[in-house]
Amino acid sequence: MSQVDARKWFVLQTKSRQEKVVCDFFRDRQIEYLLPLVTKTTYYGKRKVKSELPLFPSYVFVRSAIQDAYAADRTNRLVRIIPVFDQARIEEELRSLTRALETQAPFDRHPQLVAGVRVEVKSGPLQGVRGVVESRLKMDRLVLQVEILGQAISVEVDTDLLAVLEDMPAVTQNTPGGVRAA
Repeated sequence: MSQVDARKWFVLQTKSRQEKVVCDFFRDRQIEYLLPLVTKTTYYGKRKVKSELPLFPSYVFVRSAIQDAYAADRTNRLVRIIPVFDQARIEEELRSLTRALETQAPFDRHPQLVAGVRVEVKSGPLQGVRGVVESRLKMDRLVLQVEILGQAISVEVDTDLLAVLEDMPAVTQNTPGGVRAA
C-alpha cells in the first residue's frame, strides 16, 4: 500500500492551548491538517485585540498515516488520538465546515447536537453546505456538525434556501463498524 493510500483522517485531542503547536509539527513535516479558526475580539479597557482561536478548542484534524499521528503523540502535547471509522462522513463534514468558515458569516458554537432534518443549502454563499436544521428563538438555524467531537456550530440561514436530504439520518454514532443512526 502506498503512503498516499494509507492516509486517513484522525482527530487529535490536544492538551489545553496546544492546537497551534501541534499544527506547526504537521506543517514542518508537510502533513495535511485542519484547525478551524475563528476571529474573536476582546476588549482590554480601551484596547481592542483580535485573536484567532480554535473553533473546537483542544481538537485538531489530521490526514496522515497512523505513524504520523503517533509521532505527534510523542511530543507530549496530545491527550489522545481518536480514530475516524467513517472517512467519507468526516470528509463531507470538514468540507462543509471549511466552506462555511470561508464565507466569514457570523457563527455561534452549538453546545450539543440535536435531532433534526438534514439539509443542503441550494443557493447563496453557503451553497452545497450540509447540516441539520434547528429552530431557536424563532430564527432558522443550520447546524454544521463535526460528529466525532460531539460538537457543532450554527449559522442563520433562510429556510427558502434549504433542500431536505432524506437519505441521511440527522443523529448518528461513530462506531468501529461505521456510522449508524441513533
